[in-house]
Amino acid sequence: MKKILQTSVACGLVAAGVLSVTTSLAECRACNDGGICTCVQKCTCSPFLGRWALDLGGGAGWLGVEKDGDGKLKSSVLWYAGSVVPTTETKVDGDKLLVIRKHNRKKDGKDIVHTETLTFTLDGRDAVKASSVTVDETGKQIGQKDFTGKRIPPIPPRPDLSKLKFGEPIALVKGNDLTGWKLMNPKSHNGWTMKDGVLSNNVFDKDGKRIHGCANIMTEQKFEDFKLHVEVKVEPGCNSGIYLRGIYEIQVLDSYGKQLDSHHMGALYSRIKPSVAAEKPAGEWQTEDITLVNRHLTVVLNGKKIIDNQPILGCTGGAITADEFVPGPIYLQGDHSNASFRNMVLTPIVK
Repeated sequence: MKKILQTSVACGLVAAGVLSVTTSLAECRACNDGGICTCVQKCTCSPFLGRWALDLGGGAGWLGVEKDGDGKLKSSVLWYAGSVVPTTETKVDGDKLLVIRKHNRKKDGKDIVHTETLTFTLDGRDAVKASSVTVDETGKQIGQKDFTGKRIPPIPPRPDLSKLKFGEPIALVKGNDLTGWKLMNPKSHNGWTMKDGVLSNNVFDKDGKRIHGCANIMTEQKFEDFKLHVEVKVEPGCNSGIYLRGIYEIQVLDSYGKQLDSHHMGALYSRIKPSVAAEKPAGEWQTEDITLVNRHLTVVLNGKKIIDNQPILGCTGGAITADEFVPGPIYLQGDHSNASFRNMVLTPIVK
């Protein structure tokens, strides 16, 4: 429970056990923490403050809205793939939230800007109906999409990892065939093979040319919270990923010798940067022990803890769904480059 010492007015969230006391209404922390403000007096907090899981139809997205140091709204967004990125402008217009994104483009050798406006309208307390409209540099509409979103509940306290109870381990990678795995898109080129307990991906043809659009692969079985042990080998320039429950990507990358970054080996892609660099050079087997429980993540890379029981704010790019409360598969990214995996063992956490 968050304790805030300056008291000014009672808040319905105190009775609900979300907060103990609260500051002035203009600084209501419940809203900033993604809760629903039910203050007994009029509150200046925006009902859009918090984190939102977006269903984009055929893909996942995420919106985070907060206040800056001056009390003005700001936001970040994830749109299908890629990274969580800050937006250009965030403002309330009547009962709507407007989020403006700018996209730099090249046209006839010149730099141009396309402007995308995301418009959100509350649909009850914890859901939004939304649309995206994009215009080109002349103001002509070139894109439109309707979608929906749900408020993400506040993240629970850090779990006590010493008290976790585990079920029976499940070997995900073994033998000489792909039993237990399936392509996410059966129409994509399959570069995956299993031999002697090593699951490998190859994105090059027999002439050494890069094959674009190679398949991602996922387990047929779905999981909730767990501890995952895996050994991975990257080739020079490798870029792959391990998706936990199909929602959160642990980056697999040839990043040995590079500065710490949330896009490097062992990171929660674009969200949590490793605390120390623990990568090995390309061509060497590396070990990862990953614990996912109660929306908190711990990653041990090559014996060094690089993410220590950190909260996860939402899905990552390429997620199957933005819903963080449903079981999901382990899925491996296969559309970028070669990578190999072995000794992949998942141990469920029993609650």
